[in-house]
Amino acid sequence: MNNCLKHWKEAATLILTAGSRSRVGSLSSGARETAAGAPVLGNSSTGSRLPNRSAFDYNVLLLKRSKKSGFMPSAYVFPGGVVDASDFSSEWLDVFASFRNSPNFGLRKVEQVAASRPPIFATDRLKLGSPVPGEVAFRICALRETFEESGVLLVVSKQKGESSPGSQSPVLKTNLLDSGDLTKWRILVNQNPSNFIRMCKELEVLPNIWALHEWSNWLTPVEKYGRARFDTAFFICCLQETPETLQDQREIVHYEWSTPTDVLQRFQEQEFWLPPPQFYELSRLCRYPLLNDLHVFASGRGTKGCEHWQPVLCTKDDQYLSILPGDRLYPLDVSVNTEVDASKDPRPKEDNSGLHRMVVFDAYNIALQVTIQPKYSHVLPVMVPPTLDSQSKL
Repeated sequence: MNNCLKHWKEAATLILTAGSRSRVGSLSSGARETAAGAPVLGNSSTGSRLPNRSAFDYNVLLLKRSKKSGFMPSAYVFPGGVVDASDFSSEWLDVFASFRNSPNFGLRKVEQVAASRPPIFATDRLKLGSPVPGEVAFRICALRETFEESGVLLVVSKQKGESSPGSQSPVLKTNLLDSGDLTKWRILVNQNPSNFIRMCKELEVLPNIWALHEWSNWLTPVEKYGRARFDTAFFICCLQETPETLQDQREIVHYEWSTPTDVLQRFQEQEFWLPPPQFYELSRLCRYPLLNDLHVFASGRGTKGCEHWQPVLCTKDDQYLSILPGDRLYPLDVSVNTEVDASKDPRPKEDNSGLHRMVVFDAYNIALQVTIQPKYSHVLPVMVPPTLDSQSKL
């Protein structure tokens, strides 16, 4: 845990996908691979339309935050939260050391060079007093928060002699405990996050950190009103079947398992509100309607690394823009330049080169404009079209 941070808190989020029993195995892959390895949907290479919801053989978990929440009230978000000191506790060394075939936590190394790694992963945690690497601690945080908020527990059992899971197929098992133990430990972990360590010790299980694959890293943009800011590691995990899910009735008041297309369409229909990172990441998931394809991509791409994204907010032509790294207007040093004057862009509106931005028309109407090549073998989002009233303004 980095207590030296002055401007934001560190957090972890889990994009949790799970196979739909009614559709798993009933679909054959209709995706054609491009030279970059990302599938082309249907017959269109423009990525300008969403796949039909029936094309998906999986759903993604979203949780509705309480309207009393101090940050993003009533928003639908992926499970996750702020890192706790216990996620970096040295006690985890003993827990993992007692487990067969898991020396040094057993994570595959990321190919991204240290100089370009996001600070959330590159920070030397030993200098901050913890022997637990960030790559491990933030996975533990994401798993703990997912258990607290949704009741979904992703662990592997020592009693059953399981070794570190591989990455050849989506995770088979969740919630290995009986319902009584799940309820008991969920209450205890909600009361005190350090009880997650205690649970693992007493029940001889390990957080399934191997099932989580590095996906992205988002920072809350600079706000004019002093709102809390978060540096959040996004991981993704693919489950073969949808687990039993329960909201905690504290921070979370409702849960939703739906296809990415269904979520995005219902967002545009104003059934619920998505924060911009969730909107962007769900648009990326639309490139992979089949669970196994998504899993293969995520597990392989996760070793490439990720970018550190701090959106820069500005206005242009009465449009509210969220400028992302790689965009031609993005500042060279975002730590110094946190504002952009989009009116000074010398290029004509028809020039679509070098764009990486979200155009926000209103709370429920966002258009993505991305014409750059994503770094670290990542996939471009599907460009979800805005409502008809807004298309003429682009």
